Amino acid sequence: MSDEARAAAERQATFREVFSQPEYRAVYLASALSWFGDYISKAAVTVLVYEQTQSVAMSAAAFAISYLPWLLGGPLLATIAERSPYRTVMVSADLIRMVLVGVIALIEMPAALLLVLIFLCTLANPPSQAARSALLPLILTGDRLVVGLSVNLTTGQAAQVAGYLAGAAVAAVNPRLALAVDAGTYALSALLIRFGVRSRPPAMTAAHRSHLLRETADGFRIVFGTPVLRSIAVLVFAAMLFAIVPEGLAAAWAATLGGDSEAHRGFSQGVIMAASPAGFIIGGLVTARLLRPDVRRALIRPFAVIAPLSLVPALFGPSAMGIAAMAAVCGFAVAGMMPAANGLFVQALPHGFRARAFGVMQSGTQIMQGAAVLATGVLAEHNPIPRVVGLWSLAGVVLILLASTQWPSADRFNALVAAAGRAKSGTAPPPPPPAPLDQPARRNGAHQGDAHDVVEQVRLPGKIER
Repeated sequence: MSDEARAAAERQATFREVFSQPEYRAVYLASALSWFGDYISKAAVTVLVYEQTQSVAMSAAAFAISYLPWLLGGPLLATIAERSPYRTVMVSADLIRMVLVGVIALIEMPAALLLVLIFLCTLANPPSQAARSALLPLILTGDRLVVGLSVNLTTGQAAQVAGYLAGAAVAAVNPRLALAVDAGTYALSALLIRFGVRSRPPAMTAAHRSHLLRETADGFRIVFGTPVLRSIAVLVFAAMLFAIVPEGLAAAWAATLGGDSEAHRGFSQGVIMAASPAGFIIGGLVTARLLRPDVRRALIRPFAVIAPLSLVPALFGPSAMGIAAMAAVCGFAVAGMMPAANGLFVQALPHGFRARAFGVMQSGTQIMQGAAVLATGVLAEHNPIPRVVGLWSLAGVVLILLASTQWPSADRFNALVAAAGRAKSGTAPPPPPPAPLDQPARRNGAHQGDAHDVVEQVRLPGKIER
């Protein structure tokens, strides 16, 4: 690889360069439509179920059921994405969800059957999201992938805010109309992917298949059995244990801040819940546009520490606006670390393992967030919320500092990237033993080549995408 080509690969990418890629534009627009539709649908389904049952528990179940596939079998479902062309997986998932959501929108049915259809619909999420995550490194190279991931994460946060607001507004008038809009977004997404993304062969050919459970286990093995990948996973999971807490406790926290009117409590809750996504949006745009790739990589650990550290002042009992400010800083810090960490993670994965590794990481993220909200909620039953959040976050600072001590050197990252590049051959080889992946030595007779050439083969970068 020439010095000029190497400099081009390492330089900071721009938003214009990212969006100049036609395939990325198609994937981005399809994803944005799906995210927006999903959040509209979540808001509408909770209203529809509540209107039918007058049960808060059933309404909450309708909202929470979308997380079940990731918690119960996310890595297994994500493994399916390695077996078929990524484009086929994404289009098929969109069409399945379009039909199921359309049925819910058009046909009146008992709440129990409605929940079953929602669950079946959400089963398509893990393979679709895993396929998209694995496809992006094949479309974007160098720092373009990191910037593209940052744009995706930021857009996902914006879609969450806009989708919930639009969904609540439309559902108040006609929840079935909101569901019809969601079905329409899936149809448009399928068209964009089908005609905007070129067909590629499956990452895993029939010759390299074994058993779905074994292939899923290989995903866990490559993530947690490889020291470099494990260090990234631990840092990301640790950050997720603390960043979600203000949002998860917002309703109860707002109720403790004074103010007798429901409107005042509702305003406080809304401000707290919106602050973290708002900080994330700002952080994603600022870090992607203003910071060089090497600076973003160097700031992964500092941003990981800042995330829980920003919530420690909760010990002093701040107002709603103070809580919102802390949550916004936390969201900014998470946006600063996630795209860069994901970029390193994807670079270090050989082609054929990216979808499975995404399933492992996404499931772990969901579990960490759910566990954090549950644990802090239980603690807050018997202790003041500010004390719980402050001490929980202080413990987070200590935990992330300890995790940071295991962060690999740049040489170890580069060696693993080189090994991943050698493993890429158009088909997925059997998972190698974890240890050799950290070494630049020969493996299975693979040609070594120049290290920079290997990095180029891997198509460098980039949450863990949402």
